[in-house]
Amino acid sequence: MYHYDDFDKTIVKERAAQFRDQVRRRVNGELTEDEFKPLRLQNGLYLQLHAYMLRVAVPYGLLNSDQMRMLAHVARKYDKGYGHFTTRQNIQYHWPKLEDVPDILDDLASVEMHAIQTSGNCIRNITADQYAGVIADELEDPRPYCEILRQWSTFHPEFAYLPRKFKIAVTGAQTDRAAVRYHDIGVRLVESDEREVGFEILAGGGMGRTPMIGKVIRPWIEKRHLLSYCEAILRVYNQWGRRDNLFKARIKILVHEMGLQEFRARVDEEWARIKDTALKLEQAEIDGMAKFFAAPAYETLPETDASFRDAKAGDKAFAAWSRHNLEAHKIPGYAIVVLSLKKPGVAPGDATARQMDEIAALADTYSFGQIRVTHEQNLVFADVKQSELHALWKELRALGLATPNINTLSDIICCPGLDYCSLANARSIPIAEEVMQHFDKYDYVYDLGELKIKMSGCINACGHHHVGHIGILGVDKKGEEFYQITLGGSASDDASIGKIMGPAFAQHEVIPAMQALFDVYLEHREDGERLLDTYRRIGMAPFKERAYAASR
Repeated sequence: MYHYDDFDKTIVKERAAQFRDQVRRRVNGELTEDEFKPLRLQNGLYLQLHAYMLRVAVPYGLLNSDQMRMLAHVARKYDKGYGHFTTRQNIQYHWPKLEDVPDILDDLASVEMHAIQTSGNCIRNITADQYAGVIADELEDPRPYCEILRQWSTFHPEFAYLPRKFKIAVTGAQTDRAAVRYHDIGVRLVESDEREVGFEILAGGGMGRTPMIGKVIRPWIEKRHLLSYCEAILRVYNQWGRRDNLFKARIKILVHEMGLQEFRARVDEEWARIKDTALKLEQAEIDGMAKFFAAPAYETLPETDASFRDAKAGDKAFAAWSRHNLEAHKIPGYAIVVLSLKKPGVAPGDATARQMDEIAALADTYSFGQIRVTHEQNLVFADVKQSELHALWKELRALGLATPNINTLSDIICCPGLDYCSLANARSIPIAEEVMQHFDKYDYVYDLGELKIKMSGCINACGHHHVGHIGILGVDKKGEEFYQITLGGSASDDASIGKIMGPAFAQHEVIPAMQALFDVYLEHREDGERLLDTYRRIGMAPFKERAYAASR
């Protein structure tokens, strides 16, 4: 993984010192909250319902074990003993004291971490496929390009005050696990007709109040032009994006209102001016960055380990976990392991300080000392020998991190909601817990197959409800919490935005409505169909009729 050079260390250290002085002035009353707000947002510090919230950057979701131990330390010393992993591959702390934040930033800097540009109208954390570098369907590892983009975007003088926040995702795989179609810029490694690897660039995707699927602005571009083309997009957005209306300020609105052809023409005009400047990426720069992401020292192993096969045959619980929480690795004899942060009774995405410490130790023992954060609020050990999977599973189970539910009903994405967030209209966590506790029989859950349930407490869509096979959105009705259900969303290659089923449900109506949705699916599905596929085939009407009949 990438390691800071002297420039990185200096800018992170100086930013932390700068913010320490800003906090001192705020505490002393020299700065008002309005004056302090833009300063704290530049350092990932929000003011929520009950306390400040600090969002720490995890670039493209990659952590080493020392960094995970530091995250545990921050949770233990400065928070209430836990952290919350997010859908943008970051971690949030919901209870830090303002006067402690400078110390937190110093501690993070000691392990090459920071909270810079995790908030504000700037280029946010660059995200990627959580299986980058180890999955078989990958054309090329996208992480070197993520790091190049991170370095280009950090403290970029032109883009510190954009019309609105700006998010970039990168993937090198055939299957989109980075939701590139729902980002302001989506970057995908593809081959040209001449078999040269370059990038497909999408623009104008996003969720929130007005969800939109990103449009291909350039089907293929040479690697050397990645930065200059992204810069051209951002310059056009910075100049023409709306600043008069907060709800129409994202690039998706600009692309939609301007039209793709006109937007592309303006980008190309700007790009022609800058593509042969210092922004051009030389192959030596790409090769040098790629060395930071070289493969670890894999052993030569058989395709299938005999002890792994025997353990599955002799232990049903281990076999279930292996079916749902493992992904095939491109190297024979290894596996990708997903650590579920979706145990019933625990808020999705939360991990305790003790768990984080133990995860770091297990990563050192089993996975070359590295951990990934996923877009689904889980964690990953990317490089585990098949022969060691049974031993690892037993340790994860003891920590509450081996729930065998990845990509099932109970692998719910959920934002913090009204329990923490001042923007939320309704609570999210209690609904997620109700769903997991009610549908707790694994035979039933597994029979439902792949199912993406995503939940947000407000229209900002931090829980990505727009792209859930089933999406749940908390809404406020005259001071009461209600929940709007959508069907048919997807964040993958078959990208689609879910459609609202009808009037929102009261909290006590949500479970009966969901049970009805599952019943309709089980009655109508054909061989191999997911709930999403059945919905697309038979339409909304059967689901809607049964859901409202069951809940009222």
